[in-house]
Amino acid sequence: MNARSLLSVLFHADKALDLVRTAREIGLIARLDVGPVTLGELAEATGTRPLRLFKFLDGLESIGLVVREQPTDDLLAARYVSRDPLAEAVEAVLGERSVERDRDKYPWREIHGRLGDVLRGHLDARFAWPPRDDEDVRAFEASMAAGCAPIIEAFRKAGDAVLDAACRRCDPDTGSVESVTRRRWLDVGGGDGTVAEALLRERRSLSCDVFNLPLAAPLVVARARNAGLESRLGFIGGDFLSEPLPAGYDVLSFIRVLHDWPPDIARSLLCKAKQALAPGGRIIVCEEFRTADRLAVQLFWTYFLIGVDACVSRLREVEWYTEALAALGFTDIRVIHGAFDLVTAVAA
Repeated sequence: MNARSLLSVLFHADKALDLVRTAREIGLIARLDVGPVTLGELAEATGTRPLRLFKFLDGLESIGLVVREQPTDDLLAARYVSRDPLAEAVEAVLGERSVERDRDKYPWREIHGRLGDVLRGHLDARFAWPPRDDEDVRAFEASMAAGCAPIIEAFRKAGDAVLDAACRRCDPDTGSVESVTRRRWLDVGGGDGTVAEALLRERRSLSCDVFNLPLAAPLVVARARNAGLESRLGFIGGDFLSEPLPAGYDVLSFIRVLHDWPPDIARSLLCKAKQALAPGGRIIVCEEFRTADRLAVQLFWTYFLIGVDACVSRLREVEWYTEALAALGFTDIRVIHGAFDLVTAVAA
């Protein structure tokens, strides 16, 4: 899509979303995902008029969601299939519990139409970073939890390379692997424990401490209690900018944390992580690494955080992390692609 086409779509974005919303409501999305399916079949299944549905599908094609084949002049014979699987993507954006609906709660309208003032420093976005009180923490962590499903799925799909590896100790000198009864995991900046709870349910050989600002303690404690994980899901309060990380852990994770900070602070946190890990321990970095797709998904935060100088919110290429880990002496550096990409490495 060239610049002229893209700008036209953006100008009419409300119409484009109406097309997608309607396609979801009339049951068109699932049929397109299992296509190719003819216009005649789609019209019959959805109870719609073929010519009107043809133009409706042209709209979905115009925004890049549908591929059409027209083997003959017969309108009903036109075949359609979704360009990429749509059902999960549409649910993530338009579903009742979508992350986009959660993002829309933030006061972005206060800066809408006034970005010139924001860029010149005459207007700031109303967003407390880092969170300053109980209300800020609750709102921020709830928002982060809303987007945890694809992160949890990424960890699950990574399987042996992350979850099972976290339950074994690797000797950095000999390469030998030793199974252990209980592995200790530190989730740095781990929010309200949403990811930790999900993974602890699947790996009984793991226990996890969430390291976060002290204000987040009640959220993690409540989650552990409600999940019956008091003996395995703990909380350690602290400020990773001014304090060392708790030491002696077998696995340590940064999940959507490092991109919020300038490069020197991000590198210092990786250095602190190496000091906190037991020899042979594993670090896991889970981020939205900088790609065209990730930049698009992050558009809300990119827009809203323009006026928040305290938060860098800088998506970096995955190579930045692999090179930074190598420079610190980490070994066995791996990139695992998925719903969220992961970088893992072993502390020497």
